[in-house]
Amino acid sequence: MATGRADGFAEALMGEDEKVVARFRDGRMAKGHVIRFSIESDTIVLKNEQSGEEGPVAIEELKAIFFVKSFQGFREHVEKKSFGTRRPAGRRVFVKFHDKETLVGCIEGTVPWDKGFSLAKLGEKVKGFFLIPVDGDSNNIKIFVVGTAIQDIQIMV
Repeated sequence: MATGRADGFAEALMGEDEKVVARFRDGRMAKGHVIRFSIESDTIVLKNEQSGEEGPVAIEELKAIFFVKSFQGFREHVEKKSFGTRRPAGRRVFVKFHDKETLVGCIEGTVPWDKGFSLAKLGEKVKGFFLIPVDGDSNNIKIFVVGTAIQDIQIMV
């Protein structure tokens, strides 16, 4: 369940039905269900999809948390990385991680500034932001992007 905050950022306290793929900065990946997560927390608690064990994962070790429809994904699907003609809700952004992977999507919720995006404007406690992927047919429902894993981010007009 996500709740909106006055500053436009979403805070999430998830139930066990939320499937996620946690992608680490070192290339590792963990699949499981979110037990506890907040955009201001230093850790996320995951229940491992295979073992059923619960454990904390440090946000600083992650680059992103992908909230997914299925753990298997859609292998044949080629993800679209361009915006259509329909005006999306939120700000369109291009994100480039330190490992050179890129994401394109919209920042979820309202953006509390008019003249561009700055990770410094997230606040000291906020660890990142939610991104809604451009491709509605993607396995990804939304993505929590960890701010310190980003090399570059650009607002797209």
